[in-house]
Amino acid sequence: MTRKQRRSVLIGGCMAVLAVAVGLVLFALSDSIVFFYSPSEVMAKELAPGQRFRLGGLVEDGSVERNRGTTVKFVITDKAKDLPVTYTGVLPDLFREGQGVVAEGMLGPDGVFQADKVLAKHDENYMPPEVAAKLKEQGLWEGPEQVSRETEPSKVN
Repeated sequence: MTRKQRRSVLIGGCMAVLAVAVGLVLFALSDSIVFFYSPSEVMAKELAPGQRFRLGGLVEDGSVERNRGTTVKFVITDKAKDLPVTYTGVLPDLFREGQGVVAEGMLGPDGVFQADKVLAKHDENYMPPEVAAKLKEQGLWEGPEQVSRETEPSKVN
């Protein structure tokens, strides 16, 4: 083998190993690449209890129950399916019924989502873009378009 052929074989082998590594990483991450699941997707996928994921949707009106201490029960809906959620901790100040929310945690064996982190909207014109897109895609939400966060350049006199 000439020197040029050896170099070509070495480069080709490295490329093959790299391609296999990238393929394995993508395969391993295939279920966790999605930012969050809606209640309909959770029901359709039948996720195993104990698997961590993010759940996004709207807090159903009339579903918030505050128990003793900091435990709160509420229902997240995408207007097609509902999923009960239990959270122990201090909720964000802007958490309320009818608003967009993303909860992070795992599904319990009883079918209740056990959240360990809850993220709420931060003003009346905002809903997490992923939640808004999923709800709009299903034709279940017709909220305002996302408001740009860019400010107008200041004018210098």
